[in-house]
Amino acid sequence: MPESDFDERAWRERIAEYRAEKDEFLADHPQSPIPPGEREAFDGLDYYAPDPRYRVVARIQVPSEVEEVELATTAGPDRTYERVATVGFTLADEHHVLEAYAAPAQEGLFVPFTDPTNGEATYERGRYLELDVETFETGDDVVIDFNTAYSPFCAYDDGFACVVPPGGNHVSVPVEAGERIRE
Repeated sequence: MPESDFDERAWRERIAEYRAEKDEFLADHPQSPIPPGEREAFDGLDYYAPDPRYRVVARIQVPSEVEEVELATTAGPDRTYERVATVGFTLADEHHVLEAYAAPAQEGLFVPFTDPTNGEATYERGRYLELDVETFETGDDVVIDFNTAYSPFCAYDDGFACVVPPGGNHVSVPVEAGERIRE
């Protein structure tokens, strides 16, 4: 989406809807990672205020061959993903590149990442992004909205085994967007 077409009011409404749906799922759904005894008192996650500076356009680079990789998890066996692309973007006047993965029975691209907020204001092991793209090729642009960055389920319940972002998927500047840890 070209930046000239960006409608900030509509974007803020979508972020608010996304967060409300997530909070409702966590409070009510049987598969919620919030322990059942804590759901009644759960009044929503903590989020950074939506900030359009953390909505960036990234350029996709597709490798000549898709590589199957094993990503470590917080508990249990590694998980197999396909490294299908990298996304390069500028944030806070610095260029960053993150690997994007595809998994069986998962749509879009999965981008686990870490940044300097981990362990301070966000989940210590990193956060996730999902990029809603069905097809892509080298040179395509995709919007990465860090305002939708979320913590894996293991942030709420150690019983979940969550993918640990690989070391190379680190954003060197603080990403003060998306979900925060509860204080």
